[in-house]
Amino acid sequence: MNTFNQFLFGIYPYIAAAIFLFGSLARFEREQYSWKADSTQLIHRGNLRLGNILFHVGILGLFFGHLFGLLTPVAVWDWLGVPHSVKQAVAMAAGGVMGTICLAGLAILLHRRLTNARLSAVTKTGDKILLVWILITLLLGLSTIGESAGHMDGAMMVRLMTWAQHLVTFRGDAASYVSEAPLIFRFHLFMGMTLFVIFPFTRLVHIWSGFASLTYLTRAWQLVRSR
Repeated sequence: MNTFNQFLFGIYPYIAAAIFLFGSLARFEREQYSWKADSTQLIHRGNLRLGNILFHVGILGLFFGHLFGLLTPVAVWDWLGVPHSVKQAVAMAAGGVMGTICLAGLAILLHRRLTNARLSAVTKTGDKILLVWILITLLLGLSTIGESAGHMDGAMMVRLMTWAQHLVTFRGDAASYVSEAPLIFRFHLFMGMTLFVIFPFTRLVHIWSGFASLTYLTRAWQLVRSR
């Protein structure tokens, strides 16, 4: 079990990151015509706008919440005088709100795709698997809130933060910090990491284009002259 835990939470994260980065690069280089979100708005508008807004607001909030929550050093929170219990409570509240918003949007999008015959016919199997995978990951994440409510001292949160920070600083003991975490946390971590594995092979690659579009804010003005 120790060897399995070491692989799953000490080695697998690097495998997932490598597939995520190099797979995305290979997809962009070899299959640029497939680099798109495959919008189905022309086929059936329905509740697309509402579902899209809720889903994207929720998932972006969760992404950046996890990013800054896990990777901000514990010493920074201690220096700011923020008790671990307070940070955990804020994380639970913010995660619950963003998770619920994301779940509502995802439910709308899933219902739209699976109940409309035309949409269901053009939806690839990989896209269906992706949506269900995100749904399970999201439900597991929301379920961790109830588990966290049973111990509000923030100790588990600190262990998860330490795990993530030891991974990004390439320290070999990272897996030890989650070896005794409740099973639901470890399932959530595995599902989340695997999202990065399947990322390059799905429509999720359009996220790169979304972030890249921010470069337009700093581009020089385009001058259009008449003949």
